[in-house]
Amino acid sequence: MISSLKIAIRFTLVTTVLLGLLYPLAVTAFAHIAMRDKADGQLLSQNGHVIGSAILGQSFAGDRYFHGRLSAAGNGYDAANSGGTNLAQSSKKLVDRINGDAATYSKTSSADVPIDLVTTSGSGLDPDITPAAALYQVSRVAQARHMDDASLRALVQAHTQGRQFGILGEPRVNVLELNMALDAAH
Repeated sequence: MISSLKIAIRFTLVTTVLLGLLYPLAVTAFAHIAMRDKADGQLLSQNGHVIGSAILGQSFAGDRYFHGRLSAAGNGYDAANSGGTNLAQSSKKLVDRINGDAATYSKTSSADVPIDLVTTSGSGLDPDITPAAALYQVSRVAQARHMDDASLRALVQAHTQGRQFGILGEPRVNVLELNMALDAAH
């Protein structure tokens, strides 16, 4: 009985050190060596200051910037509160919010509002919008920045990423990267 207990304690200690300490340290070290930008959260800098992450959405206010998807997180794009809204498609609260947001967007354009501008993503932290959603906002941003629509459309096209490996996902535009390019160009 005592020898079985000693074996169990030794096994617990050894596996705790191996799997709880050494393995995570080895994986972290490998990640920092092999793919440093991804291991550090794909942070984007401008003028030496970190301004965000390429993989997390953030709020942009005002007409001078492209707006991303809405966040379902309670406090903007707080990753600690990520997740969906848990509201069903039949929820009156959800339908009223979407209709209100669509009406707000419709004041600036007569075209149909792209669905990703008025709905949240599954995680609530999506940094990307569809090319249609970016192009929908071109007139508003161009007017606020006193730019012509054609040059802004070209900037959107230049920042449109295709499907991964040519087959996975949908074409998308990273809003933070697009807004950074917009600031650099203007």
